[in-house]
Amino acid sequence: MPLISTGVITHGARAGATGVGAFNVVQIEHAQAIVSGAETAGLPVILQVSENTARYHGALEPIGLASLAVARAAGVPVAVHLDHAESAGLVREAVGLGFTSVMFDASALPYADNVAATREITAYCHSHGVWVEAELGEIGGKDGAHAPGVRTDPDEARAFVEATSVDALAVAVGSSHAMLTRDAALDFALISRLRDAVGVPLVLHGSSGVGDTGLATAVGAGMTKVNISTHLNKLFTRAVRGYLDTHAEAADPRKYLGPARDAVAAEVARLLDVLARPGR
Repeated sequence: MPLISTGVITHGARAGATGVGAFNVVQIEHAQAIVSGAETAGLPVILQVSENTARYHGALEPIGLASLAVARAAGVPVAVHLDHAESAGLVREAVGLGFTSVMFDASALPYADNVAATREITAYCHSHGVWVEAELGEIGGKDGAHAPGVRTDPDEARAFVEATSVDALAVAVGSSHAMLTRDAALDFALISRLRDAVGVPLVLHGSSGVGDTGLATAVGAGMTKVNISTHLNKLFTRAVRGYLDTHAEAADPRKYLGPARDAVAAEVARLLDVLARPGR
């Protein structure tokens, strides 16, 4: 199946009041698991490669090309997305490789600087047919707009989208990156106000910290793209640890990475169903 734009997936989901899952790829097993889960669910999915992951691999190209290859071989629509890129050079590299969307994160900058940098990136990406997600926020380390207590103002969000022409906006509504428990309390009323204000798909970062009911309610309130990473990494690591705990002699990494891949695939299929059918 041809590679599909993140914008096509998320705009379609928004029109149908459903959500789409965006899951982070750390290594090729993640990409394979995410696509396998999407095929089981019969639903579209987004593979995300973050700037941190590109740094881990030494460059974007190795893991990026692997993700693109897995996506193109899939039996369901799959988009490949650059996540949390702070480097304009990395954005240009992703576009050159064939990524169909990018998330440019200038949220640590003052508002005016964020607008200027994001507008420049958006113009470049749109000239190459690539969809752009951006973020509003405050200085707050890794969490940025998703630090505890930070919230996105609907009026500022509307002005930001109009000034930058971005295709989607990551908003702060109560989630936080890298949560190990699924007990974040989202502001669903704020999600609805933001949905009405901005006119583009909303993106929920830090969704690993949100339980199934919260995810479904967030989609019903107006959230479209839902980013999940830490939750899947926990399952991956747990499966590896479980295998090695009972097979102390194991030396072939395929023996323990295989079960980890299967665990992630099963959870991706389940989560996609939660997001796609929020009113069930």
